[in-house]
Amino acid sequence: MGERLQRASEEIREVLAEEIQKLKDPRLGFVTVTGVKVTPDLRKAWVYYTVLGEEKDHRATAAALRSARSHLRAALGHQIRMKFTPELEFEEDTTATSGERVEELLRHIHEQEQPPTGPEGGASREAAS
Repeated sequence: MGERLQRASEEIREVLAEEIQKLKDPRLGFVTVTGVKVTPDLRKAWVYYTVLGEEKDHRATAAALRSARSHLRAALGHQIRMKFTPELEFEEDTTATSGERVEELLRHIHEQEQPPTGPEGGASREAAS
């Protein structure tokens, strides 16, 4: 991604993170905007977010963000000087959840591969050499 697109993405992320916190929709959970990806022509932006809670909280937050899309786009247009205000698409960022799952699996594998301990509670001689 070019420097111009990175700057635009970061500026959009900052404005939206602030504006989402101001929304009064009761369906909206605790949302963190994790990133924004824009098309090269800056006409479309994918907004990635995480939300805490159970599956129903995730669905409710997604619905709240969809319904606030036009309001957020208007707020973005007022705060950022761009030729076009991008269309917004919201996608839940699942990388944190995936990362936690990978760590859990690695921890489980590591526990299974622990060398057997000798009678004194230390590692056996084969493991020590």
